[in-house]
Amino acid sequence: MLLVEDDEGDAFLVRELLADAAPELDVVTVRSLATAEEAVGAADCVLLDLGLPDTTGLDGLVRLRRRAPETAVLVLTGHGDAQRGMDAVGAGAQDYLIKGRVDGETLARAIRYAIVRRRAERSERALLEAELHSRENARLERGLLPTALLRDPRTTLTAGYRPGRRRAVLGGDFYDAIEVDDGTLHVMIGDVCGHGADEAALGVCLRIAWRALTLAGRPAAEVFETMERVLVAERHRTDIFTTLTAVAVAPDRRSADVWLAGHPAPVILHPGRAAELAIGRVHLPLGLEAGRRLETTTVDLPAEWTLLLYTDGLIEGRTGDGERTRLGIEGLTAVLDRLLEQRPGWAAEPAAFLDELIGRVEQLNGGPHADDVAALIVSSRDH
Repeated sequence: MLLVEDDEGDAFLVRELLADAAPELDVVTVRSLATAEEAVGAADCVLLDLGLPDTTGLDGLVRLRRRAPETAVLVLTGHGDAQRGMDAVGAGAQDYLIKGRVDGETLARAIRYAIVRRRAERSERALLEAELHSRENARLERGLLPTALLRDPRTTLTAGYRPGRRRAVLGGDFYDAIEVDDGTLHVMIGDVCGHGADEAALGVCLRIAWRALTLAGRPAAEVFETMERVLVAERHRTDIFTTLTAVAVAPDRRSADVWLAGHPAPVILHPGRAAELAIGRVHLPLGLEAGRRLETTTVDLPAEWTLLLYTDGLIEGRTGDGERTRLGIEGLTAVLDRLLEQRPGWAAEPAAFLDELIGRVEQLNGGPHADDVAALIVSSRDH
């Protein structure tokens, strides 16, 4: 406990009272506020005289709370200064005591109570902050990982997301899927580099821009150009960029236009095997080359098909067996081949299939990935 008292007689009396009533307390005495400010960081509680020569009014209390906001503070007042003591409590002190009217047991109890109360306040504040943080994460999750707008009964979409092991909050992975009036199915998945709330909020901005422009029927080139402008305007650092894969499946579901900006190409799942779609050109991520247009690659699709779109967190883990080699796309397709062979009826439970895929990749990595993982399974069936 830090005793801040300039009157040696009063300080001696306090030490004597505590020596009998609370011998476990280590009392350090200082005679000025300036010295108290240097020592307050190591104290669990401060017993502060409001009548110090180098402070006036409640200034000493304010300065100590500013220097050590987590430390409990009790104030000492003279006879007839009860109002000033109540004012101090209103300014953040845990309690006030009147000199000459406190015995050892009362003083010790007040100190213990102040320390416990201050700790309880910290715990309560931490719980409140955790709750607010959880609510903010939920809002960000709704913005990053929305409900798909699909009408075609032949088409299904299954999504999976897992945060990286470095945190339990969302990163910058985002996705969306929309079927527009002419029957074209638009699917997009992206990843803002970096981690944290700023990146997640930027991902929400980009996803909403993509959805709004796609629903408005704007050409793909305009959609991506506008997304890049939003990214540049909203990012909190100039080195922030975003990778992106976008797919537009024709109304007859037999072909798709694909655009890649620094992002892995989709994987098509055939019976018993998986293969990466052959895309002509992969452009630099959004935010690195303003003013360019993303080239389109058109691919033919079979009568029934399934595409896997994912963020690079899925392939950045290790290959297992003590190897430090990254899984990569070849390793991912190998995992998919084994899974497709072992679960030929997986299409009836795509969510379970996606969970098992992510689980197997994590097992090879030796645990959850450092980066977030988002993945989509999009399927088209004739029945």
